[in-house]
Amino acid sequence: MILSILLSIILIGLGIIHFNWAIGGKFGFSESIPTKENGERVLNPKMADSIIVGLGLTIFGLFYLLKAGIVEINLPEWIMKYGGWVIPSIFLLRAIGEFKYIGFFKKVKKTDFGKLDTKFFSPLCLFIGLCGLIIQLTK
Repeated sequence: MILSILLSIILIGLGIIHFNWAIGGKFGFSESIPTKENGERVLNPKMADSIIVGLGLTIFGLFYLLKAGIVEINLPEWIMKYGGWVIPSIFLLRAIGEFKYIGFFKKVKKTDFGKLDTKFFSPLCLFIGLCGLIIQLTK
C-alpha cells in the first residue's frame, strides 16, 4: 500500500508539471527536452503533447490509488490486471531508452538534458518501473 501511495504521489506530481507546461509554465521545461550536442532540440512538444502526457501520468497515479484501495471505482478486471504490467513496462523501457538521447544507454550524455537524464530522469523511471513490478508481483 505504501508503494502504491508513493507512486501515486510521484505520478500525479509529474502530471501536474506537464499540465503546468501545457498552460505556459517554464519550470524545468527546457531542461526536460533532449538536445543534440549543438543544443538543437530533438523534440518540440506542443501544448497538446503536454496535456496528453499529463493526463496519462495522472491516470497512472489514480491507478495506483485504486491498487491501494484508497479510491474505489468499478473498472473491468482486465484493466487492473494488465495495467499493473503495462505501467511499469513503460517506465522500464523509458529508463533503458532509445540508445541515442534518452535512457541509461544513451550515447549523447554531455548535454544539459543528458546529464539530468543520467542523474534524475532515468533513475526515477527505473524506480517507478521497479516499484510497479513489486506491487504487481505481491498482489
